[in-house]
Amino acid sequence: MEKSQTGSGVLEEPVFVLIGRLQRVHGIDGEIAMRVLTDFPQRIRHGKQVFIGEAHRQMIIESVRPKAELLLLTFKGITTREAAQELTNLEVFVEARNLPKLPEGKYYHHQILGLQVYEGEELLGQISEIIETGANDVFVIHQTSGKDLLIPNIPEVVLAVELEEKRMLVHLLEGLRG
Repeated sequence: MEKSQTGSGVLEEPVFVLIGRLQRVHGIDGEIAMRVLTDFPQRIRHGKQVFIGEAHRQMIIESVRPKAELLLLTFKGITTREAAQELTNLEVFVEARNLPKLPEGKYYHHQILGLQVYEGEELLGQISEIIETGANDVFVIHQTSGKDLLIPNIPEVVLAVELEEKRMLVHLLEGLRG
């Protein structure tokens, strides 16, 4: 799942989605390493428009090549080590509206965050966070009581996601309610 970093509100579609974080400069010709923070690194390619830093500076990727767990990138107009150095530690975003559609039953994090969670007719709370565990995501439900409820994203618990209605229907297995 992709993580939304900035946007127009919890229940609304974000404007930008975080895909990486620039790290150290590589060489003298403007190449810089990026830590990948997306499940879809294959979309980071030559000609791709990205937005850098809090100001969302628009840039075009000139080249991409793998190096261990990182990608080495060059950007159009960044041709020196010094110019690339100015990008160190900045985050890299793409526009949410340009994200590809996911298969049925799969959702981006920004689509799930903020959903109201119901068990039957009972409102349990709102999804405030998603914890990635490796096996399956865990949704943090902030309840009106102030306590958080953790529910795993498994078919036995998550019965339906209704994006249009901004809600998720769940069945809490024994022991989940706490």
